[in-house]
Amino acid sequence: MMIHQKKHKRFITTKIIAYGFILTILVGSLLLMLPICQSGEMEVSYIDALFTATTSVCVTGLVTLPTYLAWSGFGQFIILILVEIGGLGIITFTMLFLLIMGKKIGLRERMLIADAYNIDTSRGLVILVKRIVLGTLAVQGVGALLYMIVFVPEFGVKGIWHSIFLSASAFCNAGMDTMFANSLEPYVFHPLINFTSMALIILGGIGYPVWWYFLERLRLWKNNNFRFIKAKSRMPLSVKIAVSVSLFLIFGGMLIILGLEYNNPDTLGNMNFWQKLQAALFQSVTLRTAGFFTIPQENFRISTSIVHCIWMFIGGSPSGTAGGIKTTTITVLMLTIISILRGRDETESFHRSISGTIVRKAMSVFAVSFTVLLVSTIALAAVQPDANFMDCLYETISAISTIGLTRAFTGELNLLGKIIIIVTMYIGRIGPISLSLFFNTGRNENLIRYPQENVSVG
Repeated sequence: MMIHQKKHKRFITTKIIAYGFILTILVGSLLLMLPICQSGEMEVSYIDALFTATTSVCVTGLVTLPTYLAWSGFGQFIILILVEIGGLGIITFTMLFLLIMGKKIGLRERMLIADAYNIDTSRGLVILVKRIVLGTLAVQGVGALLYMIVFVPEFGVKGIWHSIFLSASAFCNAGMDTMFANSLEPYVFHPLINFTSMALIILGGIGYPVWWYFLERLRLWKNNNFRFIKAKSRMPLSVKIAVSVSLFLIFGGMLIILGLEYNNPDTLGNMNFWQKLQAALFQSVTLRTAGFFTIPQENFRISTSIVHCIWMFIGGSPSGTAGGIKTTTITVLMLTIISILRGRDETESFHRSISGTIVRKAMSVFAVSFTVLLVSTIALAAVQPDANFMDCLYETISAISTIGLTRAFTGELNLLGKIIIIVTMYIGRIGPISLSLFFNTGRNENLIRYPQENVSVG
């Protein structure tokens, strides 16, 4: 009975998320079609407005029209709101709206929050939502202030808006800005812009559970007069995996990019060593689903672009603003493979065993995501016959993992190509497994068990 209730609760939450994103995208696209939202500098079709609304809500960053040129200040404000909704999530944003309106958060709403963040208890969930919102605003505020140091002297009063927009976009891993058509390329050698952006990207993509663990450790440290104390509670396995794998991907990616592009005159070749290190680090961080770039993606060698595709497909960590199949998913898969090769019956990590249910879910996430990626790439290549394979693959991985990086290909999409990317971004944001649950309305418990039989594999 408990299993049935849990599945039903998951289905209800999935429906709300799926419908919520569709509704927000449609409302956003209609708002962007209003004359007040358009700058008048470019002709805006509905498909471009729909594409922009989708990439904003799905915090992807792929754009068919330059944000700074196509949209007015009010239009950019609408885009910012859509980005915040997409970054915080439909459930969290809805609960925030209810709190602002003074509405009571009942048991049903608490269950939705718990399900959205994979929490087993309904206690303290309203406080959790408040902490998420306040923490998000605090980090974005600090980021905006740091950006203003550069942008206000450069752009005047407009620099304030550029700073606020860029800070929110970086934290939500949206990859959009209101300044240039070439992202942050003009600041490829600017340490403050680079490291502020990287910090926001990492903090947004690492996941809120990591936040809460380290903030709790900081609180205990402060209460003990800043003396080191031994942790009374073990670090959750998901936090260990998220932190360790994120660090490995960030610095490992930096070293790989540095090695492959060291002498490439179109990327790192003409930089000094410090500049190469900074540019390679930024590229590695932005592959965690951020979408900003300081070096044009089409200038990288094919070998490096393949590495980019792998890193983008993995993405960030759960319960954050990043996309991809997540660090925990790829870790569970790799550990399962290692366990099989070593002849072990259980998947183990940090002296803990991982349940078979989690292993099967990780396999499902990978398989469904890869299938969607494969189908999207084939479809995009079919409707864009003049495009090369790497451009199509890069674009669809960027869409399914909500990255926002492109090999200068998004602007070349035809009508069918735009529709394919819109659908792929939507699937990537709500999650392929959530989409499967949305269409699977049956209650398929294992009421019947069949006899087992071996099948030869491998």
